[in-house]
Amino acid sequence: MSEEKKDLKETTEIKTEEQKPVEALAVENQDLLDDDDEDDAVLGMKNGGFNDELPEEIKKKLESRKEEKSSKKGFKKKKKKVKVNVEVGKIFVKASYNNTIVSITDLNGNVISWASAGMAGFKGPKKATSYAAQIIAKIAIMKAKEDFGLKEASVFIKGVGTGREAAVRSVNANGIEVTSIKDITPIPHNGCRPKKPRRV
Repeated sequence: MSEEKKDLKETTEIKTEEQKPVEALAVENQDLLDDDDEDDAVLGMKNGGFNDELPEEIKKKLESRKEEKSSKKGFKKKKKKVKVNVEVGKIFVKASYNNTIVSITDLNGNVISWASAGMAGFKGPKKATSYAAQIIAKIAIMKAKEDFGLKEASVFIKGVGTGREAAVRSVNANGIEVTSIKDITPIPHNGCRPKKPRRV
């Protein structure tokens, strides 16, 4: 009878481990994350974290980038960072014709995480695609969620690139509650004098 109880106890423990939310696992395995490196949160936890969601080729590029960074870095004394919880923030998407950059800040404007298409390994004209915007939004959100516990944000879009909509959709798809979307693209109000007509 006692052996049956032990077996029952073990199975219930395994089930409760599986049912734990991802945030709880991230807090438990916090020692696996290196606070200094921005790419560590992107690479996810070694025991099956957010890393499974990113495509293989992007994972490899991020890992190689992290290795290059660590080889360049000298040995420094680490400062202890104070854990700050930022549940409400702002997400800024800059979508130009050549690139897409996603920055996540707290309500005061202090950047807590960011990602660009070049950082994710996209080169040339691929940096301005909607797929690149989707991936980098996911990377920035993963880091903000893991390190700061971001839950809801208002989105500010600047620029007329193709990554505008894809980035906003990705924000919503990755579990961030979007409270507002605002377009802050600068528009000239008859500001600059036009170029003189070409004489042919």
